[in-house]
Amino acid sequence: MGADEERGVARQRFDVADAAPLLLDARGVVTSWTRGAQRLLEYPAAEVVGTKVTGLLAAEDAGRVPELGERCRAAGGWAGLLTARRRDGQPVRVMVRITSAVDARGPARWLVLLSEMAQAPGWDMSRPTLEQMVARSPVGIAVVDVDLRFVWSNAALEEFGGGPAQQRLGRRLADIQPGMDAESVEAQMRRVLATGEPVVGYEHVARLRSAPHRETAHMLSFTRLDDEQGRPMGVYYTVVDITDRHRARQRLALLDRAGERIGRTLDITRTAQELADVAVSGFADLVCVDLLESVLRGGELPPGPLSDTDLVPLRRAGQQSVDENLPEAVVGIGEVAAYLAGSPPVRSLTTGRSWYEERLDPRAKEWATGLPGGRAATFLELGLHSVLIVPVRARGVTLGVTTFFRRRRQDPFDADDLSLAEDLVSRAAVCVDNARRYTRERDAALVLQRSLLPHRLPQQNAVEVAAYYRPADELTGLGGDWYDLIPLSGARVALVVGEVPGHGIGAAASMGRLRTAVRTLAALDLPPEEVLAHLDDLVARNAREDGVGPEPESDGTQDLGSGCVYVVYDPVDGQCAMASAGHPAPAVVLPDGSVVFVDLPQGSPLGAGGPPFESVELALAEGSVLALHTDGLLAGGPEQAVDADRERLRRALERDTASIDLRCRTVVDALVPARPDDDVALLMARTRLLGDDQVADWDLPGDPAVVAEARKAAARQLTEWDLEELAFTTELVVSELVTNAIRHAAGPIRLRLIKERALICEVFDGGATAPHLRHPRTTDEGGRGLLLVSQFSQRWGTRFTPEGKIIWAEQSLTGPAI
Repeated sequence: MGADEERGVARQRFDVADAAPLLLDARGVVTSWTRGAQRLLEYPAAEVVGTKVTGLLAAEDAGRVPELGERCRAAGGWAGLLTARRRDGQPVRVMVRITSAVDARGPARWLVLLSEMAQAPGWDMSRPTLEQMVARSPVGIAVVDVDLRFVWSNAALEEFGGGPAQQRLGRRLADIQPGMDAESVEAQMRRVLATGEPVVGYEHVARLRSAPHRETAHMLSFTRLDDEQGRPMGVYYTVVDITDRHRARQRLALLDRAGERIGRTLDITRTAQELADVAVSGFADLVCVDLLESVLRGGELPPGPLSDTDLVPLRRAGQQSVDENLPEAVVGIGEVAAYLAGSPPVRSLTTGRSWYEERLDPRAKEWATGLPGGRAATFLELGLHSVLIVPVRARGVTLGVTTFFRRRRQDPFDADDLSLAEDLVSRAAVCVDNARRYTRERDAALVLQRSLLPHRLPQQNAVEVAAYYRPADELTGLGGDWYDLIPLSGARVALVVGEVPGHGIGAAASMGRLRTAVRTLAALDLPPEEVLAHLDDLVARNAREDGVGPEPESDGTQDLGSGCVYVVYDPVDGQCAMASAGHPAPAVVLPDGSVVFVDLPQGSPLGAGGPPFESVELALAEGSVLALHTDGLLAGGPEQAVDADRERLRRALERDTASIDLRCRTVVDALVPARPDDDVALLMARTRLLGDDQVADWDLPGDPAVVAEARKAAARQLTEWDLEELAFTTELVVSELVTNAIRHAAGPIRLRLIKERALICEVFDGGATAPHLRHPRTTDEGGRGLLLVSQFSQRWGTRFTPEGKIIWAEQSLTGPAI
């Protein structure tokens, strides 16, 4: 170090209180080592005392020790800069002041004061400088003793309450800050005193006496202060106001909760309730969500701006309070709140702008009319003192209003709270509008679907039938499941269950097309496999016309990939024929209660272009129950667990009930949740057999003379059945049909009469051509037979069998006799 630098250091103020002292003897051996020296150079006393001071210096300065000794003896001391060496070998620049410590009667000794050179030359980091730093710091700083009583604090701490520094001296935190949770803060101080470990970033939220209506947040840090012997002297702590950051964090947390909890379903009232639940109690003490009636119904919103000239009725969709029992005057959920014209809620509703009042007039009455008790309570009676009203707006349309009140929280709403409430409600508004749109589409789909399903199954005597349909809970699960019962000729019935892939209105419309097509094909009296073949051709043709591929997921018609099972049951002989197109086979509950599953080839889905459909015929004992269902009935199990699904269905079907309607409902309840993910349709039919006294048949030769015998036989049978009033028309029908069979067909002829809900006349022949109804001219001598049959019958037609065809005609048993 040069002479000028040495003189500059010598002129600097050397704060003895901040220096680390040590003692050297005349030979430069360390005889005393202090804690300050240990903190500076990190050597413990045991390693230094008795060693040469040169061992503590860097090599270049260790060589100067003899010279410095001479100068000290000549001048009585020395001051300057040296480079010391810490215990870890790192160099440290220190300011050194050496003074004589010679006792007149003792050996020569030198007092060495060391101070780390932490500032640039020319700077004085003495005690006065440090005192200026803490006194003028914007951070609140204080020191408490081991009894946690104040011994010093800076001016900045006064901004946090508790009075000036002089009033704090000797007092504890609880004495000067009544609103503060002093116990938790002092607990941190005691912890620091006990362990010596500092606590950094301790957050404390309270309502201080200096700001009773405002929640404040502070960040505190604590450090223990020790004396030279290492004994605790007290705690030094700092305080920083983080109220703004705390409120910003609260707002973000509230918005995060809103994003997680609001709009989890597509239910309007539940979404409104979620908004109220999220805002209480972290933001408001009472929240009311009122929506327009049309919004709750999922209907269209009223066009144009709303009028505020009359009472505006709103429906309470959601409500939450910090009190378990809401005030009596508050409208209940689902009830109507009619707001007075010109009231703040109506103004927000009509203008679409938010409004808030920091301090409500305690004498003002609640804005809604028609409340319980017949009168409106004042805000003082309700305990409400501050309010925010935010319109529920989405896509430029106002859906309702949300009102936030504060009751227990004493701090009023402010502009920041209004901004937060608008952000919160805007998020919920989109969810409410999505729920409204969903409700509208789902209701439309349900109406369409239910309008396409039979409202009441036709009356007939072939089977005792019951059906149960459970729609899906969500719009994405609303499918095209359907069922039907179609009366056929000869007292037979067709049982049909089908399912269209996809969901929503499109699936319901496709289901309606298929159901109509099935009923049209059923009227042709075709066998089950031929009905499905024609239906398959129809679906494939429609797909080609729409330019849709064979994949069910492709855009366009949803008929592709549909499933259907078609069953025909004949109550005369108990024969049952069925075929399936990509649909589960029916189950049969036998009269003894056991359950079997029909071994029916499933076939390809409709429009998939698979191999020809196959049918199965079986004889059913009277009292057997056919169970036709869609795949949603067994949707709860894994897709591969066919055997497990059948076992679940078997157990459900084996439960006997008082009626088939109850049995149908019981099966669905046992296998399907109340709100399923997919539609479920179940059709159950208990078979009946017509008695021998209800059927009469005759084999007839192909001789024209037999026509008269056929008429007589039919007349006798009608007499036995007490149906003489139908004798004339029946003889005419029998005569025309038998004559037509003899004239235009070959092979055996069979006449059959069936007494059911109608009188059925059937004539079988071996011909393969269908008769056609003609409209003869007045001059024609023939061709009027089928025309007469059609006039005297309720309905008539032809169906083909493997051996030939059957021409049939039905006459009503309840209509007037001819």
